[in-house]
Amino acid sequence: MLERVAMDDAAQTVGADKGFMTDYLRQSAEAMADFAQDEASQAVMLDMGARIVTALENGGRLLIAGNGGSAADAQHIAGEFTARLMYDRRPLSAVALTTDTSGITAIGNDYGFADIFSRQVMALGREGDVFLGITTSGRSPNILRAFEAAREIGLVTAAFTGHAGVQGVHCDVTLAVPANWTPVIQQLHITAAHIVCGLVERALCPRPVGV
Repeated sequence: MLERVAMDDAAQTVGADKGFMTDYLRQSAEAMADFAQDEASQAVMLDMGARIVTALENGGRLLIAGNGGSAADAQHIAGEFTARLMYDRRPLSAVALTTDTSGITAIGNDYGFADIFSRQVMALGREGDVFLGITTSGRSPNILRAFEAAREIGLVTAAFTGHAGVQGVHCDVTLAVPANWTPVIQQLHITAAHIVCGLVERALCPRPVGV
């Protein structure tokens, strides 16, 4: 009897897990399909790519920051620029502000967590550079302060966020992906990052014909 109960419980667990996976994949696929048809998002990505191209052509750089999973995305994106994405080409200048643990902990300890990116922007950014802040909620205090600092010193401000947009701060260009759930927002962000990086490398480092 106990064995039969255990088997029934296991079957219910498997069924629930399959339901979870099916629902997750459905939401993921629907969001990606919406994103693929979203002409406004495509226009934003073209604009963002063009602004980064202008900055890099003028000797500037791309600064990127985010929290948690978005911190990992910042590092991922920077790596695509400094290494390669679609094909071999020269490195492109991009820095993730999420990697300097000494700087982050010093700023966090002396000034507070809300300033860990804004002080790095002020230290490393130069007029004409681009700061890309990633915030799935649109409300991350340290990203919002970094936007403010970037605007004060003349950086172009670009945002990756969710459907609600960035709250309380103006950005020059904002990609608000068509999703409200953090895991799906992050999925769309990395897709958008690959597109933007691809646009930049196509513009600055055209692939040789026949390669």
